[in-house]
Parts: sequence; C-alpha cells; structure tokens
Amino acid sequence: MDITVELGDITTIEVDAIVNAANSTLMGGGGVDGAIHGAAGPDLLEACRTIRVSTHPNGLEVGDAVATPGFELPAKWIIHTVGPNRHAGQTDPELLASCFSRSLDVADDLGVESIAFPAVSAGIYGWDGDDVARIGVSSVLDWAGEHEDSTVQSAQFVLFSDALLRAFTRALG
Repeated sequence: MDITVELGDITTIEVDAIVNAANSTLMGGGGVDGAIHGAAGPDLLEACRTIRVSTHPNGLEVGDAVATPGFELPAKWIIHTVGPNRHAGQTDPELLASCFSRSLDVADDLGVESIAFPAVSAGIYGWDGDDVARIGVSSVLDWAGEHEDSTVQSAQFVLFSDALLRAFTRALG
C-alpha cells in the first residue's frame, strides 16, 4: 500500500473515501467532524440519523467505524470512526489503533482503492500528535501487511497543521 502525508483540507481530497473523526452520536461536531458535515451537505446528517435508528441506536463505539455516502464531497464515501477521548480517560492506544484498522476494514468491504485519514483524536480529544502519528501509521502499515489482497491501494494522512505534518512524516520514516 502506498502511504503519503500532506497538509490540507480533507473535505477537498479526491479519493474514494475520507475518514471522519466523528463523535459517538454521529450528529456532527467541531473540528474535522464539523468541516465534513458542513462540506457534505444536509443529506449527511440524515444518513447519520438513519444509522442511529437502524444499526447503532446507542451511538458508534470508540474504535469502531461505519460508512455513509460522501454526498457533496469529492469522495464517494465517508467512513466515520470515533477516536478515544483522553480527557474522558480513554488512554488505551489500542482504541486509537482500532480507529485506523476498522476504517480500513470498512473501506475494503466497500471496494475502496484510495482513502484519506485525519489525525484522529489529535484535536479536541487531547491525544499528542506524535502519539497519533506513530499509532496511526503503524496501524495502517500493520493492516496493509495482513491484507495484501485488499482493494485499498493507497492511504493518505491529510493533516491540518505543520506540527502534525512533521509528526506523521517522522512516523512514516
């Protein structure tokens, strides 16, 4: 799998799927989540409501992932994952790693070839950018090594700050 990092706006990236650092309600929020909901248009909120009624009435679990269409985004799909919130005591790196691997599982199930990730949990959820970079890159590399027959051929980390870009560049080596 080809893995790259770049500074940018994940809502404008032309890939098959983007990953949303969502909250468990799937109803939108701040940061990346708010930007994606805003750019995708009102149909995204309705799709998330449908998920809540049909398959996730208690919300999406931390570390899990679920997909919706991309609606008004260049990406065909949005894969929503809920990162762990350090401020709420969710400090297990395995929960964070699961966000990346479960998102790739969903992407593979959808037949996605290209995917873009934000720095899940590095914003208001309080995780250190270097930790998110190390765990995120490692998770994607591990997943790719275990799924060599996957449809997913490329992964981008699309980051919103120079500090995160440097952290992910270091983690990628």
